[in-house]
Amino acid sequence: MAGRNKITVVGAGNVGATAAHWIAAKELADVTLVDIVEGTPQGKSLDLAQSAPIDGFDVKLVGSNGYEETAGSDVIIITAGLPRKPGMSRDDLLNTNADIVGSVTEQCAKHSPDAFIIIVSNPLDAMAQVAFKRSGFPKNRVMGMAGVLDSARMRCFLAEALDVSVENVTAFVLGGHGDTMVPLPRYSTCAGIPIPELLDKETIDAIVDRTANGGAEIVGLLKTGSAFYAPSLGAVEMAESILKDKKKILPCAVYLEGEYGVNGLFVGVPCKLGKNGVEQIIEISLTNDERAALQKSAGAVQELIDVLGI
Repeated sequence: MAGRNKITVVGAGNVGATAAHWIAAKELADVTLVDIVEGTPQGKSLDLAQSAPIDGFDVKLVGSNGYEETAGSDVIIITAGLPRKPGMSRDDLLNTNADIVGSVTEQCAKHSPDAFIIIVSNPLDAMAQVAFKRSGFPKNRVMGMAGVLDSARMRCFLAEALDVSVENVTAFVLGGHGDTMVPLPRYSTCAGIPIPELLDKETIDAIVDRTANGGAEIVGLLKTGSAFYAPSLGAVEMAESILKDKKKILPCAVYLEGEYGVNGLFVGVPCKLGKNGVEQIIEISLTNDERAALQKSAGAVQELIDVLGI
């Protein structure tokens, strides 16, 4: 019998530690939690391990400051990087996080050459491109988590507006992660019924706007941090679809080579995730406005890539 799967989570902050929590609670895989801060990944892993007897999950949890213990991972979720601090430009943050994500990716790829990499670090689309370049992995094994989170936010707001179960609602978001994302209400449904048949345009527009600013809304409320429950679970859903070969169609940041008219960039589009990672990119027909919005989103990602010179 094959052993359990193994997931490495890099970065033991709120997103990383919560990802480890979701993985353990689902009994999805053994977890190695890595962070440069001594004691943090070890302490959080130990605390989580001590909750296993209460909830009854049997997974092995290891905390580490190095990468030897990540060897043989099936999936690597990278959450490492700095949040933006006062006085820092986006470009400062971009270059700093590119260095962090790049070196983390190299270490992980060296110890787990067959792994799938899921990037959560921001700016998301550009960091996925960094990981793709630095790992040398094929494009089906490197992806970014943003669309799952953005569409979950949209589903949450739609369900609230409709006063229905979130399970009835599907939502569709394309494009880069940030204010250029492209939510598509006409492809979003409630129990199979298109959303524009159930809500007026004004309500939908407000939900689209709130979705695009979903991260900023939470940062504004927390004041000292950013969202972590939903982002971490978004990454875990992607990992689960790969490890269990579920073939879920999820919006992910993936490397496009001509799809949607985008070439050589990571941009969020609907993908089928299975045991081979990104198994298919689903191309849907877009209106001229939607296509223009997606091109604008891709342009914003390209600007970051140009700054990084990759």
